[in-house]
Amino acid sequence: MSGREPVPLEPAAAQSPVPPEFTGRRAVSLRRYLLTGILIPVGVLIIVNTASLYRQALAAVNTAYDRTLLASAKSIGEQLDVTGYDEQSVLRVTVPYAALEAFEADNQSRLFYRVSSLSGETVSGFAELPFWHGQIPMRPPYSALVDFYDDVFREEPVRVAVLLQPVASGNGRAMAVVQVAETLELRKTLARKILFDTLWRQAILLAVIALVAVVVVQRATRPVRRLSAELKARPEGDLTAIAAPDSPRELLPLIEATNQVMGRLQHLLDNQKRFVRDAAHQLRTPLAVLKVQVQSALRGDMEARDALAEINQTVDRATLLANQMLALAKVEQLRQQADLQAIELAQVVRSVALDLSPLIAEKDIDFEIETAPARVRSHEWMLGELTRNLLHNAIKHTPAGGPLAVRIVRDENFVAMTISDSGPGVSAELSARLYQPFSAGDVRHGSGLGLAICREIVETMHGSITLENRVVHGQVTGLDAVVRLPTT
Repeated sequence: MSGREPVPLEPAAAQSPVPPEFTGRRAVSLRRYLLTGILIPVGVLIIVNTASLYRQALAAVNTAYDRTLLASAKSIGEQLDVTGYDEQSVLRVTVPYAALEAFEADNQSRLFYRVSSLSGETVSGFAELPFWHGQIPMRPPYSALVDFYDDVFREEPVRVAVLLQPVASGNGRAMAVVQVAETLELRKTLARKILFDTLWRQAILLAVIALVAVVVVQRATRPVRRLSAELKARPEGDLTAIAAPDSPRELLPLIEATNQVMGRLQHLLDNQKRFVRDAAHQLRTPLAVLKVQVQSALRGDMEARDALAEINQTVDRATLLANQMLALAKVEQLRQQADLQAIELAQVVRSVALDLSPLIAEKDIDFEIETAPARVRSHEWMLGELTRNLLHNAIKHTPAGGPLAVRIVRDENFVAMTISDSGPGVSAELSARLYQPFSAGDVRHGSGLGLAICREIVETMHGSITLENRVVHGQVTGLDAVVRLPTT
């Protein structure tokens, strides 16, 4: 190949240890996330459940005490007497203390009553107790004409039971309105007791759930912590696969992905080491030769012009070797990138042929090119480097005035590029190690890296490359380099 400028290597993305979007961001604790995700909904549910239980308990308390209020109202209604009928009736009542004793025995709640006619005229009791202006429910909770409601009496909230009590005697008939009001101290005390009993039971339940959640989350995240500790304990440079057969099923995709990443890193590291080793080994020889040539020229062992010519040849070979080693390293770097583009192969081939046209003209080669539209997914640099290496090798091995042809054909799935020279072909011994680095047939005119670069590029594009002698009547008439690549 002709000498070219060194191929620049792009900085690897892996050099940045922390992606910029994660810098300055506080890491989220998985255990805290799980605990809050479990305990907050449970706590909200317990609060809602506690409120619901409290309302149900309060409703049960009201039902129980309303029944007692109704009993007191009925007891008062039994003491009524009447003279006259309907609008001309006169009600009389004598309420004994025993009728109210059951309510005042607790010394907490107080009881008030009022007996009135349907028109609201007070017959007995506390006249300042507001008269009832409601109506009896269509379906009362008890087998009586009774209504219950909340009111305020003497600036205190009270619960009132209203009973429409028919009154009849031998001297008359009428309808009485019996109201019995009770202050709410006892009800509130009982409701608070029920609430506190419910709260501490719910608190114990929440504590048990929290303890269970902490233990379960701690045990569930133990494999993650163990795996993290194992990775931290690894020596520097250890990229062997993680062996965690007892890990939970949910961690296996992460472990598998981590092993794949570590495998790629190991591959990159091996390539880097190989590059440094090969560079140190291969560049040592031309540099040593160059040093000897310079020392020989300084001693005057040869003419200055001859010495400079040999030094120039040595520098050319070293430059070619360095360029191709950098190209091989860049192929490996581009292999790790996923930004492949659809590129027109015919356009790249014609551009490379135009660049190498001085070499073709210098040997007066009968050059023929035949292309067809074919787009492949690749990096433009890789496609150009592949074509340049193959075409340059073909030009080098084609005798002066000999034919050289480039053809591109395609089918539904693949495109085939064939470069046919008229050289001596390759021997069976050389074909076995043809794609190995530094195994060129003539090390004085090549580095032995061209075909290795071509193979790496073709494999990166998921294609294939073959070199076959073209035989006519038992004689080798040239070499066909065939590259098959998948089309877009």
